[in-house]
Amino acid sequence: MQLNFKTSGQGPPIIILHGLFGMLDNWRTIARALEQHYTCILVDLRNHGKSPHAGEMNYHVMAEDILELMNELGHNSTILMGHSMGGKVAMQFSLLYPHKVNKLIVIDIAPKKYPAHHEHVIDAIQSIDPATLEERSSAEKSFRQYLQDDEATIQFLLKNLARKPKGGFEWKANMPVLIENYEALMEEIGEGAFFNKPTLFVRGEQSDSVRDEDRDQIQKLFPEAQLITIPGAGHWVHADQPGALIDALLAFMQS
Repeated sequence: MQLNFKTSGQGPPIIILHGLFGMLDNWRTIARALEQHYTCILVDLRNHGKSPHAGEMNYHVMAEDILELMNELGHNSTILMGHSMGGKVAMQFSLLYPHKVNKLIVIDIAPKKYPAHHEHVIDAIQSIDPATLEERSSAEKSFRQYLQDDEATIQFLLKNLARKPKGGFEWKANMPVLIENYEALMEEIGEGAFFNKPTLFVRGEQSDSVRDEDRDQIQKLFPEAQLITIPGAGHWVHADQPGALIDALLAFMQS
């Protein structure tokens, strides 16, 4: 699948992958800070943003999409970074194609299986019919019934709505397929493989996505991994503490 992507900067390549229901625009601020030293390749994963929609949605096919992208761009190897679901894609790709990855960065996700925990987000998504909306504010009102004061997620979902030329809205992401395959996206990564190159796991201090007890599984799959915690950040590390994250990324990539 030919993914939508945007490239900026100069220097060694770094491919940046967003999380579930996200898009490449979520990482523009981070890319702008890195592009003086690196060629930043922001990617819309399949069924997200402006990339094609498809019924198949799992980590193996998403890793194959990244391989196709690298071949298209002519990059034999790259730094690979992913957040949340994108972090699992990055882990899967690194385990399948270790010779293609120079350094791996995983942000606020572990390789473990996660229990379902997006029910309120999915309920909010399914509470509206974008085609019948006249104003974005109507969607916002509905989202708030399910998400209360979770402002970051509300704005995240609103950004996923695109106005149609002839009226109404549509989802940028392929919401039915993402919801249908949700359980597959919670699955564990990497049984029977390992990636033994420099790896950085970053977690938000206020997030419980990566716990101390996950270290053993991380080290088993990624023996060279280090884990750092960004103070004052939740799951949206790049939005909560962009400066601290950028400092950590540069320190790791330039070491």
